[in-house]
Amino acid sequence: MKIKSFVISLLCLLSFAVIGQRPAASTRKQDLFVSPGRPKLVVGLVIDQMRWDYLYRYNNRYVTGGFKRLLANGFSYDNTMIPYYPAVTSAGHTCLYTGSVPAIHGIVGNDWIEKMTGKKMYCTEDKSVNTVGSFSDQGQMSPRNMLTTTVGDELRLATNFRSRVFGIALKDRGGILTAGHSANAAYWLDDSTGNWITSTYYMNELPAWVDAFNRKKKADSMMQNDWNLLYDISLYDQSTADDNNYEKTLNNETQRTFPHSYKNIIGKNYYPFRQSPYGNTYTLDFAKQLISNESLGKSGQTDMLCVSLSSTDNIGHQFGPNSLEVEDTYLRLDREIALFLNYLDSTVGAGNYLFFLSADHGAPQVANFLRDHKLPGGAVNKSAFVKELNQYCASKFGYDKLIRFMYESQVYLDDKRIDSLKLDINEVKNTVLAYARKMPEVIHAFDYASFDKVILPAPVKEKFALGYFPKRAGEIQLVLKSQYIEGDMIGTEHGMIYPYDAHIPLIWYGWNISAGSTSREVYMTDVAPTISALLKIQMPGGSIGKVLPEIVK
Repeated sequence: MKIKSFVISLLCLLSFAVIGQRPAASTRKQDLFVSPGRPKLVVGLVIDQMRWDYLYRYNNRYVTGGFKRLLANGFSYDNTMIPYYPAVTSAGHTCLYTGSVPAIHGIVGNDWIEKMTGKKMYCTEDKSVNTVGSFSDQGQMSPRNMLTTTVGDELRLATNFRSRVFGIALKDRGGILTAGHSANAAYWLDDSTGNWITSTYYMNELPAWVDAFNRKKKADSMMQNDWNLLYDISLYDQSTADDNNYEKTLNNETQRTFPHSYKNIIGKNYYPFRQSPYGNTYTLDFAKQLISNESLGKSGQTDMLCVSLSSTDNIGHQFGPNSLEVEDTYLRLDREIALFLNYLDSTVGAGNYLFFLSADHGAPQVANFLRDHKLPGGAVNKSAFVKELNQYCASKFGYDKLIRFMYESQVYLDDKRIDSLKLDINEVKNTVLAYARKMPEVIHAFDYASFDKVILPAPVKEKFALGYFPKRAGEIQLVLKSQYIEGDMIGTEHGMIYPYDAHIPLIWYGWNISAGSTSREVYMTDVAPTISALLKIQMPGGSIGKVLPEIVK
């Protein structure tokens, strides 16, 4: 009996000891909860039409705090490729932030024809919303045509919408498609006023700080200054001479040489403002104001800012990769990036923000430039091609205008007209294919309806498959020769499957990023899932990319 009592007493003492050591319920829950480590702010900087080689082409002239800082202290993927066709602005921006491809997210180009309605559609067009910040129609835009979520959407979902997400670009598509469906706001340029605007999709009136920024008319002030070269012209040894037959003239100019002046269009037409390096300055200045006035990185949750620089694309189209204008633009942009990184250091704190730099696509050399240097290349004028093709079809079928549109070498047939004329659509397709295959600029042409029978190298065929969304794509695809563009012999275009269009920079910098580089082939689809893994959130719904192991350790 004494032994039994002793055992019972001992058990009670042990129980009390354990209970006494047990923490309070609220403390216990706190100990069990592991807060995911996240940066205060994620900043994506997409440089429109930046070829990968620009990181090194002008490197000896870059300052220490811009591209060189990113390359020295960040992690660079030197073989980042676009995995789909076509390599254009809307698709590229969407891909970077969704981890998806046009075959899934539906943004097949900047423009397309909706096959169900026959209506031509711009990628962010939305007539159900109105402009906020202007009386123009340039704000009738939203992300509704994008069919998947972005990493910003997933961040908002993961924090019960406490994280704040914004998009900024001179181009509406550069700000809208990156920020996502649930963004707090996206802002873009109104060409008629030079002001930042948005749409009623996001808000009914501009925040006071945006109104105040617009009232300062910084665009006017910048355009009072001619665009002169940053350095003496003798130092620009990576460019063709200033006066040549490779460049287009700005809308307001009669010459194509420096200096470029904008004074005579202030208050009339801001379009050439996009074709100057001042557009990059204007965008990054606005980004700094947004960070300050929206207190990004200070909410206790991870915020995200998606910035796209559009002027690089406009300048590239106008003057081409070998121009003084492009070289000067990147030398100036390098300084702007240095200032922007310093701003992030001083406001968010060095090491507290995750930064990545990439591009939506690259660009080929100008056709005339290639010809003059005995290199292969040329151009296909799409308007002339559609006209010739319609004439050819008329000679075969007795009816004109069977072809509606050509975009990024995709031919859109007028299905309704063909049907109303009781023509056999397969006969029309075969006629188009026969004509296209005889073109000297074309190496292949195929009907997407018979894609399974198309003979192309597997990596090439996959790019066309990943870019094909049946409800928005053309029926016939032309495959142009390497170095051939859909455009003119002067200036340049982009969109092709080849490295000059598809090879882009990708550098990670800041929070939890170790310095280094790799030449391993990766894809722009890998950006969104990698950010998702770093933030410990779900990757976007349409993502097909892989997490980059060098970044997520």
